[in-house]
Amino acid sequence: MSSYFFTHLALNTIGTVGVWLSDFPWLSVSILFPIGSAFFIPFFPDKGEGKEVRWFALSVALITFLVTIGSYINGFDINNENVQLKESINWLPKLGLTWSVGADGISMPLILLTSFITALAVLAAWPVKFKPKLFFFLILIMDGGQIAVFAVQDMLLFFLTWELELLPVYLLLAIWGGKNRQYAATKFIIYTAGSSIFILLAALAMGFYGTEVPNFEFSHLANQEFGQNFQILCYIGLLIAFGVKLPIVPLHTWLPDAHGEATAPVHMLLAGILLKMGGYALLRFNAQLLPDAHAQFAPLLIVLGVVNIIYAALTSFAQRNLKRKIAYSSISHMGFVLIGIGSFSSLGTSGAMLQMVSHGLIGASLFFLVGATYDRTHTLQLDEMGGIGQNMRIMFALWTACAFASLALPGMSGFISELMVFVGFVTDEVYTLPFRIVIASLAAIGVILTPIYLLSMLREIFFGKENAKLISKAKLVDAEPREIYVIGSLLVPIIGIGLYPRIMTETYISSIDGLVARDKLAVEQIIPPSETLKSNKTLPLLPGSAPSLNPYKTRKS
Repeated sequence: MSSYFFTHLALNTIGTVGVWLSDFPWLSVSILFPIGSAFFIPFFPDKGEGKEVRWFALSVALITFLVTIGSYINGFDINNENVQLKESINWLPKLGLTWSVGADGISMPLILLTSFITALAVLAAWPVKFKPKLFFFLILIMDGGQIAVFAVQDMLLFFLTWELELLPVYLLLAIWGGKNRQYAATKFIIYTAGSSIFILLAALAMGFYGTEVPNFEFSHLANQEFGQNFQILCYIGLLIAFGVKLPIVPLHTWLPDAHGEATAPVHMLLAGILLKMGGYALLRFNAQLLPDAHAQFAPLLIVLGVVNIIYAALTSFAQRNLKRKIAYSSISHMGFVLIGIGSFSSLGTSGAMLQMVSHGLIGASLFFLVGATYDRTHTLQLDEMGGIGQNMRIMFALWTACAFASLALPGMSGFISELMVFVGFVTDEVYTLPFRIVIASLAAIGVILTPIYLLSMLREIFFGKENAKLISKAKLVDAEPREIYVIGSLLVPIIGIGLYPRIMTETYISSIDGLVARDKLAVEQIIPPSETLKSNKTLPLLPGSAPSLNPYKTRKS
């Protein structure tokens, strides 16, 4: 009898806990907890080194990471392509502004990536002793704000969270950056704030479209029948705004300057998370909410992706500053994201998603190592380095592993993501065979260039004759346990995804399939039938483009 009672009690308790976990506002907590916790930092006692603040910030970042893990485990179904974990509160009904958050397969991997990278960035910021309270305050604000960018389900709220990132990044660059930090920070704010105007204009236009009462929720906008010209105008504006953040050449020039002056933890946030905001937004808005316009502009995205890959790879090859070399490498890798988004292929678009996650991990690891190396050598010029691998063998091993991951070595996540983009695009029968061959051949040039400039970088840093002047001035201490832990934490998912990519791809494949199916329906409307070709009346690819440049295959009437 007693055993029955305890069994019944245990089952009821488990059921109650299960209901409580399913109703728990996971996403709101993951957004508001780090932001709210940041406002306790000014009240911490300051003894000059910020020891207490560091531990507090690390605890908050780790708890936030655990909350995002909890949201994935307790409320996210990988087989459901729709928005899950949805929380909605009418915030300002008269303005149509709603606190609406949720996650689908497109946003959930990036939410997990954000909380993970931020926790490691806090650990990377352990040596920061100049104004530690303000530094970690800004880091925690960024943590909640970046999660919000991926989680919000309201376009006007998305704009507000997008703008929330500007001020922390600006201050982190302007206060803790290098010699040219003011120039880099100002350039960042001009580029990103200026381009954000297009997001606001597009949000207002889409929210007020066809109704007197504005509604900015993604679910409402996805069901709206926007006119084609209206979609094209919104698409162009959003492409500029998100192209700055991704970044897309020629809107990229702020990134090398920002990376050239940033500290290691800020590097990790810029390369690991901030760039992914642009790729996510292109998928969420341009591809998902504006399918007719996306069908017109997708070939342009692919061309821009190839330009990114080749131009940035060649520029990275020519750089003598270590930070700027890795920065241009990041721009080159983002080109694969553009190709995947424009591919109209589930495999290619899935590869773009995986590339964002993969590069977030790889970019964060490389820039952390750049910061660790600078702390020892006090130089970023490759000409002033050489032979330091003899004194820093563990650091050399960490650099080698991360560089191999960046050059897409088989067994690493970068290899799988780039291969998926290539195969997805090449096998996509929406585009003509000549177009696919040309694009694939040009993109392959960038793939070949990547190992050349990365391996030559390793050679210049660690091999060859020691620079006597550098050795005499620098204290070449090998990697510390904290640094090994940070890189090890990043290498585990990099290798894990490389060996078993389904651990990540299954998270978003359902949402990607739904997105691609929606876009394919739109592209069918602009593919000319065979009879149209016979009468030389092909549809133009872009407004004002020549019919002969249309890369889409014709369909049988």
